[in-house]
Amino acid sequence: MNTLNSNIQAKNVTFNEEDMLVALKDGRKLSVPLAYFPRLLHASASALEKYTLSGGGIGLHWEELDEDISVEGLLMGFGDRAARSHLAVAEEPREYRTR
Repeated sequence: MNTLNSNIQAKNVTFNEEDMLVALKDGRKLSVPLAYFPRLLHASASALEKYTLSGGGIGLHWEELDEDISVEGLLMGFGDRAARSHLAVAEEPREYRTR
């Protein structure tokens, strides 16, 4: 059973050097690492600005980048599957030396 409200909608999207910042219509704000979405991570600032809200805000779409992201997926922590497997390797526990 899906426990998320399907009426969750994005209002706008902005970016900083590391994150996609999604403002939701209900007032919440999401910060998602761009590393989860390689197409966005490697896109120019002007390409990132050319998004549209699809389905009244339930999705984000970048025609030029061929990228579609659901707001529900963001809330559930989903990213590009290829990026996630790369992150899992990068975030493996490290051994720490003690003095």
